[in-house]
Amino acid sequence: MFKVAVLVSGGGTNLQALIDYQKSHTDCPYQICLVVSSTKSAYALERARLAGIDSSVKSPFSVMGKTAAEKASREEKNAAVSEAILAECKKYGADGIVLAGYLSVLQGKIIQEYKDRIINLHPALLPKFGGVGMWGHHVHEAVLASGETESGCTVHLVDSGCDTGKILVQKRVPVLCDDTPDSLYARIAPLEHEAIVEGLLMVCSGAC
Repeated sequence: MFKVAVLVSGGGTNLQALIDYQKSHTDCPYQICLVVSSTKSAYALERARLAGIDSSVKSPFSVMGKTAAEKASREEKNAAVSEAILAECKKYGADGIVLAGYLSVLQGKIIQEYKDRIINLHPALLPKFGGVGMWGHHVHEAVLASGETESGCTVHLVDSGCDTGKILVQKRVPVLCDDTPDSLYARIAPLEHEAIVEGLLMVCSGAC
């Protein structure tokens, strides 16, 4: 069984897709052993509780302390959180990591120790509309502003860059002339749920 830690920051709908697949498929090759949130208010933590999955919060404040976190740079915060997540993943024996709406950038030893076993879901067709600051509605707003005729989502391997790893799965939708960020997201979201499961199954099978 491939044990997985899922990293979240918000509502956790993609986490729920992974939980639902695990519950509904007796031959599911993975088991979610841990959910880690970047914030204690994320509803994803409630989803983990309801599913009987252990969870923890790893934020700059919880890891570094309030004073140190307030003085630290973004890179220092990411490094500290990444180290804490690595320790937690090892504690639970995680074989892989899924970034399911996780808004921070992992860096340092965790990238090497879980090389080719960390995947991220991005709400656009990479390599377009990726990088720092490109998350959630910011992505959909940028897609609409650019005049693109299609968008979608991407699951990719995580490397030392930001949204730069090998692409595993992409799902596409047309961009309609009357789209808003909300309507575009609403059409992409169900495909995200499919893509994140497909991407994890690829990692479990060694197909990536």
